[in-house]
Parts: sequence; C-alpha cells; structure tokens
Amino acid sequence: MHDYQLIPYDRGCELLSDVYGCEISPATLIRAETECFEGLEEYENVIKDALLQSPVIHCDETGARIKGIRNWLHVACTAKMTYYFAHPKRGSEAMDDMGILPNYDGVIVHDFWKAYYKYFCNHGLCDAHLIRELIFISENYEQEWSEQMTDLLLIIKGCVDETRETSDSLTPRQIKDFEMMYEYITKMGLEENPPPLDLDTKPKKRGRKKQTKPKNLLDRFVGYKGDILRFMYDFEVPFDNNLAERDVRMMKVQQKISGTFRSVQGACSFCRIRGYISTVKKNNLSVIDAIGAVFNGKPFVPFLDSV
Repeated sequence: MHDYQLIPYDRGCELLSDVYGCEISPATLIRAETECFEGLEEYENVIKDALLQSPVIHCDETGARIKGIRNWLHVACTAKMTYYFAHPKRGSEAMDDMGILPNYDGVIVHDFWKAYYKYFCNHGLCDAHLIRELIFISENYEQEWSEQMTDLLLIIKGCVDETRETSDSLTPRQIKDFEMMYEYITKMGLEENPPPLDLDTKPKKRGRKKQTKPKNLLDRFVGYKGDILRFMYDFEVPFDNNLAERDVRMMKVQQKISGTFRSVQGACSFCRIRGYISTVKKNNLSVIDAIGAVFNGKPFVPFLDSV
C-alpha cells in the first residue's frame, strides 16, 4: 500500500483497522518495510547484473526531494525489470555510483541527457521526444524541415513495425533510401537556418555562441543521426523511451502526494521495494505473494533469458 499504491502510513493503518480489524501502528509498518528492504539486498545485486547483460536498457531521471532538498531519482529498466536509485546529483557522478552504465556495453535508450554520452556504449534516442520538439518548431517557427523530419520518422517507424512481423531487419535498399531522405531534410534545415551575418565589431564574448531553438535541434539531427535512427538499424531498439518514462511517472506522483522523503534511508528503502514490486508486476505475478517470499528469504528474481 505504501510503496506501490502510495498510501501514507497512517491511512494504511486506518485501512487495515477498518477492513480487517487489525490494529497496528505506523512504526510496525516502517519496521516491516525496513526488513523487506534488507531482505532484497541480494536481489538488487542480481537485478543489476541482469541489466548489465541485457542488450538494451532504458534510462531516465526525475527530481525527488529528500529532507526538503532536491535530489534525483534514476531508473534503469527493461520490459521485465526495474531498478531505481536515489542520488543528490543528476549527471555522471550519480550514474557512476549507480554501478550499471560504467560497465555496460549494450544500447542505452534515453532522452538526450548529455551525461549518458560519457559512457562508451551505443545510444538510442527517444524519437517520440524528438517528434514533440519537431512539432514545437513547426508550430512556432514555421520551418519546413521540421515538419518533413516528423513525417519521415513516422514513415520509418511504420515500415519497421510492418517489417518486424516477417523479418528482423529492413533491406539494405530501404535503409539507404531512408538515409538519403534524412540527409536531404537536414540539408534543407541548414538552408533554413543559415549562420547569422557577423556585423558586430565589438570584442567577442567567451563561451559558446547562443543559437536559436530550431538550430539547436537541427544540430542534434546532424550530429546524432545514428542514435536517432538506431531503431531502424536494430529492431531490438524501440522507437521511444516510454518504458523508462512510465517507470518514473509514478515517482512524480509520489512527490506530489508526500512532498519529500524524510530521510535518505527512507528514499533508498522506497526505491528498492518499489523497483521489486514493479519487476514483479512486469512479470505478471502476484505482488502479495512476491512480498511474502521476501520475508521467507526467497524473493522473486526474473530469469536472465527473459530480460
């Protein structure tokens, strides 16, 4: 009730009293939660090892307040597993401490947070996220390249979805045609966003020169073509990062309900137990039985060949 349905301790005790006539205190629930957290320590190590063996993982992060101070909740997941990690930082320091990405050699699907590019593995960018940015450019700047790029990404996705039913890859000809269309559209974008004429004779300011939002997005499409089209080259890589976004969405709800974690230990406990319950639900098993298994010393662990 507390770690998945996000019901506060007091209300959980009240519910047990009203429905079952079971009078317990919030302290009893907290002790049970602590015991469950400790019982899942080895399980968590196994999950991290399993994620390292997965050919594709999804990653995301969201703000989380601990003792009133902004921290970050990170997630690494697959369709069968979820791992949460709370840390004061958002970037590579947190990802290093998380202990997955530094040793990972598969494909990370993410939303283009630059810290992920510190790691020397393959990357797949969330094209659903990019399409939202392209639509913004089309509607607010009326640039043709962004509209055409949106159409192209959706056409490629449709072709990949259709081909996946009978094959595990597009034909070389299809890939070449889509690449040529991609290059044509980015060139169109460069023509729509020429470098500004430098008529300013004042001394140059240090640092990176500010660009328009259309040019910033266009530079991403020019510089990260392989990562944007990763789903086209490798059918194991999905079109979007919705899996990770779904796994962090309820964490945002938790923050709206509770506002803040009262301690670092409370946040860590919540993350480990919540990740376990999420993994159990992804494998279509009984959550109550799986929690009971933790107290019996036999927590559920998904088979590595199903990750």
